[in-house]
Amino acid sequence: MNDPVLQTFQLGFPWQTQDPFLFCVYHLDHYPKGNDELGPDPSLLKGRNIGNDFTIKDGWRMYHGQTIPGFPYHPHRGFETITIVNKGYCDHSDSLGAAGRFGEGDVQWMTAGRGVQHSEMFPLLNTDKDNPLELFQIWLNLPKADKFVEPHFKMLWHEDIPVIDEENAQIKVIAGNYRGHQANDPAPNSWAAKTENEVAIWNIHIEANSQYTLPKSNTLVTRTLYFYEGDEIGIGERNINPNYGIALDPSQDTTIKTGNQKAHLLLLQGKPIDEPVAKYGPFVMNTQEEIQKAMEEYQLTQFGGWPWPYPDNVHDKDKGRFALYPDGHRIEK
Repeated sequence: MNDPVLQTFQLGFPWQTQDPFLFCVYHLDHYPKGNDELGPDPSLLKGRNIGNDFTIKDGWRMYHGQTIPGFPYHPHRGFETITIVNKGYCDHSDSLGAAGRFGEGDVQWMTAGRGVQHSEMFPLLNTDKDNPLELFQIWLNLPKADKFVEPHFKMLWHEDIPVIDEENAQIKVIAGNYRGHQANDPAPNSWAAKTENEVAIWNIHIEANSQYTLPKSNTLVTRTLYFYEGDEIGIGERNINPNYGIALDPSQDTTIKTGNQKAHLLLLQGKPIDEPVAKYGPFVMNTQEEIQKAMEEYQLTQFGGWPWPYPDNVHDKDKGRFALYPDGHRIEK
């Protein structure tokens, strides 16, 4: 058998991705107890570049938040965001009037399409204990034919996401088909909605001092494995440290051996869209001219404006998980 590893690379911020994926970030923040405003104790904000705090200090960051960690309103066009919250909570609000609070295993799938504004804030709901946050945000491209579809917002609640328990591993199937276990439907215009594109997003946890075999794909796709927590894994003749990405040959089964700690990995896989990509911040189109038009349109329309009272909108502290859709339909969890 040939070496299944095509390349390894150190993980930065954001993580390096392959077509059809554009971007992936991993947030791990050990937030302290919250205050009455759902933020950290004010005394703990000293020494931070508030509004642009991306440096880990005391184990956490404020990002673009002023009083609550997170990302106040900002636009997107031409792609999708998949937000996986393993620990903690995210409060979503958007220009369509949709909103939600999700976390502790939930996933949000949002198609920006022709344009949407949204905010993603991380409320510190616990006032009597710490508020750890662990999440991934993945940007999945849209092909040219779908870049101007209507925006779409969907929740994948953790109770409904397939989790496969094998002898030495647990696999959370967020997108795609894993050994016959089909994920929930993604957003309707997604590249992942067509099975022939074989898009897969799997969160894989392998027990210590054991091994697990990742099954090969059915077609030639790009396949990247991100080793984000553990001590060491072995693939073929290689020993790979945590905080490394691994580009894999999708035509081969890949056996992964773990060390003395449990290994936590994220897999991104899919058929490349194979179109030109022009990016500027939160806009992803096919040409620079389209980027310029997107910026001009956003300046004129604000993609529908902002119907919420604050740019860093959060929901009531006592509210549980919920989703409010643009049509007014509401789901409480």
